[in-house]
Amino acid sequence: MKKIIIPVLAVLSLSACSNTERGATIGAAGGAVIGGAATGNLRGAAVGAAVGGVSGALIGNVADRPGQCYYRDRYGNRYIDRC
Repeated sequence: MKKIIIPVLAVLSLSACSNTERGATIGAAGGAVIGGAATGNLRGAAVGAAVGGVSGALIGNVADRPGQCYYRDRYGNRYIDRC
């Protein structure tokens, strides 16, 4: 029974999140798994979770604005415009 309850609670908790929060959560979880598997230690999992969380949040943030993409100008400044 516990094997069913925990995933159901995880899915329900994500359903109340915005796309940015959902992307950060999924990115952090995926990054932790990949980082831990690639390095075999906790430090690699932590770095993977950090990188995955940031990239997932950026992707989720753009998902809130359909038809919009992130771009960088020649000075490195980030802006959002139509894709």
